[in-house]
Amino acid sequence: MTPVSIPGIRIGTVGAGIRYQGRDDLALVEIAAGASVGAVFTRNAFCAAPVTLARRHLATLAEGVSGQAYLLINAGNANAGTGAQGLADAEATCALVAEHAGCAVSAVLPFSTGVIGAALPVPAFSKGIPNAFAALSEAPEGWDRLARAIMTTDTVPKCVTVAFVSEGREYHITGVAKGAGMIRPDMATMLSFIGTDAPLDATQCQQALQRAVERTLNRVTVDGDTSTNDACVLIATGGTDPDARMLDAAGLEQFAAALEMLTEQLARAIARDGEGATRLVVVEVSGGRDEAECARTAFTVAESPLVKTALYAADPNWGRILAAVGRAGIDSLDIDRVDLTLGEIPVLRHGQPDPGYHEPDAAAYMQGEEVWIRVHLGRGEAQARVFTCDFSEAYVRINAEYRS
Repeated sequence: MTPVSIPGIRIGTVGAGIRYQGRDDLALVEIAAGASVGAVFTRNAFCAAPVTLARRHLATLAEGVSGQAYLLINAGNANAGTGAQGLADAEATCALVAEHAGCAVSAVLPFSTGVIGAALPVPAFSKGIPNAFAALSEAPEGWDRLARAIMTTDTVPKCVTVAFVSEGREYHITGVAKGAGMIRPDMATMLSFIGTDAPLDATQCQQALQRAVERTLNRVTVDGDTSTNDACVLIATGGTDPDARMLDAAGLEQFAAALEMLTEQLARAIARDGEGATRLVVVEVSGGRDEAECARTAFTVAESPLVKTALYAADPNWGRILAAVGRAGIDSLDIDRVDLTLGEIPVLRHGQPDPGYHEPDAAAYMQGEEVWIRVHLGRGEAQARVFTCDFSEAYVRINAEYRS
């Protein structure tokens, strides 16, 4: 679906030369007065300076945006592992936006992604921010430009719009994400920004975002590494109508379902675009006693280098999958109750090879661009799903050469 613009959100992107040449790498998102903002951030103890500052500034917006607010986003430099100077640099970039906009510094939330441990080139921001203001537009193409401006090792931009109807009115949610490596979010993905014209207060924003993220963006893993800079932001403008009627309980559920649909599409796009990946892999674990043990098992399978390399080779080496399930830390797991299916092909039934299993069929299935691994634990009703990808030699090359 072509991105749909969200009234009350304007986007401007420019090439500031922060690390990349010949492409946009700095983005400014303007949020209209009266909007509500929610966000989730990385739980990595070595969180980046912009994460620390964005958390702090977000607290001042908790009751809604009384005046215009801004997101300032850069690619190429994470401003992580930079100590007190990194925090001062993040504050300085927010001050540059505030000075140009005539708003409080606390109304600017900074976000960064890129190389860890390098000083933030503040002079590049000084030159780029006025141009980003000049580029601000509510045009729908701005979302695609935003998706491209925040890319690092991504090969494609990730931008999604979904719609839902409540009480006869159609609302839209548009979101972007970036991430291809250092992906095992412990809150969201590396960076994701979502806007909606639905009327929500700050509490509803936060609750809906956390709910959607937990089962989608928090269920992506490319390499098992949680970034220092992960952040996901939801902006609800109500279409900038000060008299917009708030969603009722049914409307909030419709919004929550639509938001989860959008974040799942972004999650799938991230996994599909994993560094060096050739296929999207969905690991679905069911029959658990609770969702937590299902998720833990799914992540263990999804992050196994042996499973991921077999997936790259389209090799239905199901013994590697079983080994991962067996070390997932499931108390009192009865292997005689475990089933394994590749797509719709039964591989294992009650802990034994299925009599009808035909390996050439499984190998042919694994050649596809999307592979499903389904594990049934046979001990309950819970289930969980994790999105991942295969592991190729290109992943090693990309990360070996990343700073060169």
